[in-house]
Amino acid sequence: MSLLEVKSLNSFYSDSHILFDVDLRVEPHEVVALLGRNGAGKSTTMKSLMGLVRPRSGSIRFNGEEVSGRPAHVIARAGMQLVPEERRIFGSLDVEENLKLARLTASHSAPMDSIFATFPRLGERRRSRGADLSGGEQQMLAIARAMVRKPKLLLLDEPFEGLAPVIVRDLMSVCRELARAGQTILLVEQNLAATLALADRAYIINNGHIVHEGPTAEMKAKPELLQRHLGL
Repeated sequence: MSLLEVKSLNSFYSDSHILFDVDLRVEPHEVVALLGRNGAGKSTTMKSLMGLVRPRSGSIRFNGEEVSGRPAHVIARAGMQLVPEERRIFGSLDVEENLKLARLTASHSAPMDSIFATFPRLGERRRSRGADLSGGEQQMLAIARAMVRKPKLLLLDEPFEGLAPVIVRDLMSVCRELARAGQTILLVEQNLAATLALADRAYIINNGHIVHEGPTAEMKAKPELLQRHLGL
């Protein structure tokens, strides 16, 4: 059984039809990427999965249960966690307080020591306010805040956007460590090299339609495929 199975998903913003009969699946312990140009529907897909956008029709089965149309907090408690593009950490709270707050409503939570072992930089800055962290540290905190809730599925929306290459390298290392530990991840990211290095499989979305799906190794070997759908 797939951990996540999406069938014929249609989502709208007001009267604007954004996602058209989207089908995708994510298997346990798999890293899957969703690729596409700006405005193709990637973030809308993530928000629809998380319940932040209510799909007009279609099915989202997560861990064997239908979750389409359920509120975001219910989906979160079921084990899906979104790290949004905007990060949305609490700038007035320190690192440890941000993490403790995330644990309050978790069905299961990870020990703080294990989080700081994965993110040693956050351990060093555990008493620093979120607003005082660098962009890379804020992104680490956003991912750590999701991981403290021990998610079955981690949704990463543009985790490397706007970050310096050295910070992207560090975050890539963290994501690889999470994947090696068996964390299931669905990733949206414009940094194609980083995405293809992390993911096992990828979907390409264009104008709200899934236009290709396959192993990332296959996509790397077919630059004309990426050129056609992503304009690279």
